Amino acid sequence: MKQLFTLLALTIATLSFSQTNCSELFISEYVEGWSNNKALEIYNPTNQAINLNGYFVVRYSNGSSTATVANAVQLSGTVQAHDVYVAVLEKLDTAGTGQEAPIWDSLQVRADGFYSPVYNTSNAFYWNGNDAVVLAKGTLPANAATVISPANVPGFALVDIFAKIGENPANETGASAGNDGAWATAFPFNNGQGVLVTKDHSMIRKASIQKGVITQVAFFDPLLEWDTIPAVIVRLDQNGNPVIGGSGNPILDGNWNSLGTHDCQCNPASVNDMDELAYSIYPNPSSGTLYIKNAANIKRFQVLNAFGQVLSTKEISNQELVVFQIDAARGVYFVNITTKDGKSEIRKVIIR
Repeated sequence: MKQLFTLLALTIATLSFSQTNCSELFISEYVEGWSNNKALEIYNPTNQAINLNGYFVVRYSNGSSTATVANAVQLSGTVQAHDVYVAVLEKLDTAGTGQEAPIWDSLQVRADGFYSPVYNTSNAFYWNGNDAVVLAKGTLPANAATVISPANVPGFALVDIFAKIGENPANETGASAGNDGAWATAFPFNNGQGVLVTKDHSMIRKASIQKGVITQVAFFDPLLEWDTIPAVIVRLDQNGNPVIGGSGNPILDGNWNSLGTHDCQCNPASVNDMDELAYSIYPNPSSGTLYIKNAANIKRFQVLNAFGQVLSTKEISNQELVVFQIDAARGVYFVNITTKDGKSEIRKVIIR
């Protein structure tokens, strides 16, 4: 009964806090990487900087319908207009092992702030692929045992919900016990069928999404509002072959380059001359074949991988439509466009 009451209270709270497009923060990227590599990117779609002190993150663990202050953490800092704030689990001891293993350097440098260093004080940032994560407004009480609810949290309002509160999805075998499950790509998204994408993956909010989710969903389809990329990738040499480490296994790198920027329809149109091109790169995400439409004023483009290495360069001569291929592993890539008058712009593309 207590769980039902809490979910009902959360639903009622949304009725007094309706959102319009581009009016409130929302989660733009969720990272559930190996070990302690956990991060949330929070996007500000508005024209004003927003102080994060009035917001908090809370984790609903293993299908729980309730959470307490011990499962939450107050945010801090400022996120600028049409910019993002990257919040990362605070595990920075290079000598740490097991539960205290440090986050990878490549993720650490992406962070704007670190949170929840001590699990027993706040476990908000220790999610696995089967946990729901919520961004909310309000000021957390001091008592760690206080249940998160509109009655207990001053200024409470839901801002965004990732996944489904109260549901513990299954793993690949269909078992839902424990914490090794995740939401997947096949309906009903919670029984282990399809590809499990909320664990060992990064989830990137689609550019068409302009506000958060503030009502409980019947089914959490992870690809409805999100694109997915693997959280780690195999390091490749210049010939595209895996680089082998001293242990005899391929070296893995964090696939975090998508953190720190977010493409969204809320972003204002650029005032520079690139807009005169009105070119587009599609489809994005792609299986490998992409097109550049209205490319007549483009002189050249380069395809770079997540580490900034140039994979290919192509010169263009008065072509309206350009076709190119990215024959590489799934992940985030960048297309560096150079116009005939020397201006340049980088666009992110996702290969899946």
